[in-house]
Amino acid sequence: MAELPEVKVNRKGAARIASGHPWIFSSDIVDRGNAAPGDAVRVTEAAGRTIGAAHYSSTSEITLRMLSPFVEAVDRSFFRSRLKAAANHRDLVVSNSTAFRLVYGEADLLPGLVVDRYGSHLVVQALNQGMDRALDLIVDCLVELFQPESIVARHDVSVRAKESLALETKVLAGAPGKVRIEMNGLRFIVDLLGGQKTGAFLDQRENYVAAARWARGKALDCFTSSGGFALHIASGCEAVEAVDSSKTALEAAQANIGENRISNVAVLEANVFDLLAGHDAAGRQFQTIILDPPAFAKSRANLEGALRGYKEINLRALKLLESGGVLVSCCCSHHVSEAMLLEVIAKAALDARRQVRVLDRRTQSLDHPILLTVPETHYLKCLILQVL
Repeated sequence: MAELPEVKVNRKGAARIASGHPWIFSSDIVDRGNAAPGDAVRVTEAAGRTIGAAHYSSTSEITLRMLSPFVEAVDRSFFRSRLKAAANHRDLVVSNSTAFRLVYGEADLLPGLVVDRYGSHLVVQALNQGMDRALDLIVDCLVELFQPESIVARHDVSVRAKESLALETKVLAGAPGKVRIEMNGLRFIVDLLGGQKTGAFLDQRENYVAAARWARGKALDCFTSSGGFALHIASGCEAVEAVDSSKTALEAAQANIGENRISNVAVLEANVFDLLAGHDAAGRQFQTIILDPPAFAKSRANLEGALRGYKEINLRALKLLESGGVLVSCCCSHHVSEAMLLEVIAKAALDARRQVRVLDRRTQSLDHPILLTVPETHYLKCLILQVL
């Protein structure tokens, strides 16, 4: 094994790694040595003790992402082993779906790498300099392990800009486009090159089923995107109104409705906040309301404003629910904890003069595992509540 470049960190950085978190920040770097962008490096304390191997970034505030507590070659064998372990875990936790997250970054000990599977097609995201530089090796391993029909790089995510990496979408293998997947007995059409995220939202897959357990009557699905919640609850509801402000998203939702020959879901292009206010003014009532908004808190700096937004939207929804009605309230902002969301909804319930009980408390699907010592891997909250 060729000797890895050495990067020295201070006591604070070493303590962070000892606590189980794989990131070391720029302010905790003592000496970058001759490390180049995307290098696999040997990490040492200033006193000389070796901490392990990491990917080095020359521009990100997160300068080091630990790959191993040992100094080892970060080569094809390394990536093949980690990818195979990730796949083995999905064999245990994924069922009734041909689409799921195959690799979830830090939670699969491959920080900065995401791989999603859509049937026989793969979509990858290399989110830091190290994974971007190793992408050819990673793709080679993916081809060997899974023989995909195509591989797409969805590098059109803003976090890559912090790594001085290009924002782009490109085909790495095969000829992808729109593909059909199955999820919980339903069929979805996924645009691998232009769909949201890597093509579809996979993290709510298990929450779709949980919501369908409680949904009934007239339902309102807010921020429907490609119709995931709406399609899943349709069989238990009288009618579903699926709302989004994106015309493109609604076109995808309409295609999925047609694909499943569902007749009781209608899509509507509207601003959700305005729509809820309008429904309240018109005296409309629902038995089921689903809120699955985009992240309001992109950073800790705008947390206060985000909490106001979550309170407002839940308040408006609670006013529209009949007695006995069900609210499914989701939050994908990492900076908003479940405790914060529960508090926000409790305050909204008091303002709406509604008594609410918790039916279920959920998080992202199991193919997005949560690493206990890395809170950033736990981002999705899903509360199922009932108005008494």
